[in-house]
This record gives sequence, structure tokens and C-alpha cells, in this order.
Amino acid sequence: MKILVTGCAGFIGSKTVAALSINQDNFIVGIDNMNNYYDVSLKEDRLKVFCNSENVLFKKMDISNLEDILQLFSEYKFDVVINLAAQAGVRYSITHPFEYITSNIVGFTNIIEACRKYPVKHLIYASSSSVYGLNDSIPFNENDNVDRPISLYAATKKSNELIAHAYSKLYNIPCTGLRFFTVYGPYGRPDMSPMLFAKEIVNNGTIKVFNNGDMYRDFTYIDDIVNGIVSIVYFGPKINEDNLYYQVYNIGCGSPMNLMDFIKELENAFGKEVKKEFFPMQPGDVYKTYADTEKLLTDYSYKPDIKLKNGVERFVKWYKDYYNVGK
Repeated sequence: MKILVTGCAGFIGSKTVAALSINQDNFIVGIDNMNNYYDVSLKEDRLKVFCNSENVLFKKMDISNLEDILQLFSEYKFDVVINLAAQAGVRYSITHPFEYITSNIVGFTNIIEACRKYPVKHLIYASSSSVYGLNDSIPFNENDNVDRPISLYAATKKSNELIAHAYSKLYNIPCTGLRFFTVYGPYGRPDMSPMLFAKEIVNNGTIKVFNNGDMYRDFTYIDDIVNGIVSIVYFGPKINEDNLYYQVYNIGCGSPMNLMDFIKELENAFGKEVKKEFFPMQPGDVYKTYADTEKLLTDYSYKPDIKLKNGVERFVKWYKDYYNVGK
């Protein structure tokens, strides 16, 4: 298969490329704009570790540049496209809205338009658990109403789902959206809580705990996420009740953890406590995320394997080795 992975220097993208490259029958093109939203050296290291196989080709490219994207599709005629490129971060979207419009809406439209002009067998794309917004039905189910986002980031991800539905209906493009739930693990994003907390723990600093610690997150280990993506690639798209090859799935652990309990697991793994400063709920945050993954289990036999304690221990071991700290 010829596979395009956008955002290949990202946390999920780099590991996805690595998993797909194990099959030597696959040829993977990975693209990333290598922006400086966070430390570019981490992205470069992901490329070195996960994207250096003989059947992987990396190109520095921005999905918001339609001309470049169309040229890429014309040259390689992809079978499968996995769009993981996006401007991430809920809080950052409050102060930098146009970066989200450019990457998450214009960029996504460029990708799906290229899939129309150069037909693919399957477009898989990243959505987010943030689309559930003010939804108060627990656990979150794909049939829940998601018309009440509380961040621009969430609104752009919901827009992706709507655009994909329209293109699937109009042009018969098989589309699968994945609503990710709080992914953590080695080489994770530095702006997310596991990395932020780890940094303060090893430096004897103070962590910021929002909503006074009364929050729940469906922490999902990176390997479980990637295994789910790979299964979808190999088993192909699924038809829906409208006879369209269009689906949206939750992909998470299905076991929400209280934030304070997660911090305790990190402290146990590092062998030290951390000072905590408590704050109210931040704009754009939600109280609880909890994935109902029954639909993904039914269609793709998805079942996460990594328990939180084991996942945190693996993350902490990597963190100590990578940053040469806490040994």
C-alpha cells in the first residue's frame, strides 16, 4: 500500500508511521511542517526514531498549501491517507484562532480535496474528544449531540467531521474520523499534563492543578491508539446506516481517572511528591472525558491493553532516559 501520514513528526503520527513501516509491502510518505508550537528538536528526534525505515519517505510540507498537496497526491497516487496534521491545544486556540482555521479547516479541506481529485481507498483523520463540549451524557457515545463546543479547537474538529461527511456523500470518499481521548506516553507533547507534571516533579517545582483537582480524563496509552489506527488501515472503511462509507469512532481507554490519582501515579513512578498549586477550571476545559469504545470494538476488535500504572511507568522510564534526569 502507498500511505500518506500527515503530521508524521507529531506524537501520534510518528508512532503510526513506525507501526505501518513494519510491513515492507507498505510505502509511507510522511509530511510535517515542523512548526515551533513546541520544541522542534523533539519532533526531529521522533523522526529519527520512528520514521527512518527504508520504506518511509519524509517531506517537509504544510497541508495549508494546496498546490504542494495536489502535487504530492499527483506524484504518489496514495491508497490510504491518514491525516493527523493539525494545530493542537485547547487553550492555545483561545489566543491564536487563525492558526487553527488555517491548519485544521483550510488544511483539512486541502487534504480531502486532494483525495477527491486523486481518489483514495480510505481517508482516516484525527478528530477529538473535545467535540463533546457541554455534553453531559457519560460515557461519551458517538451518537451524542456534539453541537455545543466550548473551544475553537473543538469547533474545528467538528468541522472536519462535517466536511468529511459532505465529501463522502458527494464524491464517494471513504472517510473515518477518530475522536482521540487524552493520549499519553513516550515522546508525548510537551504542552500536555503528563509532560508538564513530569518536568516539575524532576525539577522540584510546582504543578498547576485546575478545578482544584476535581477533573477526570480518559488517559489512553499511545500504543493502544496506534494499534487502533493500524487495524482500521488494514481492515478498511465501514459502511453506515445511510449506505455511506463514513464513520466516526471514539478511540480511548474507556476508564476515566481522577486527575489527582493520575498525579499520584506519576509521583509513585518518579519516587517523589510534587508541590501543587490549585486553580479554578480554565476556559475551554471540560470536567470529565470518558470514551464509550463499543463501536470501535465491534467494527475493528479494538481493545486497549495498557493499564494506567504500566503506561505511566513506561512514560516515566522514557522521560528519565530521554532527558537524562532523575536517575
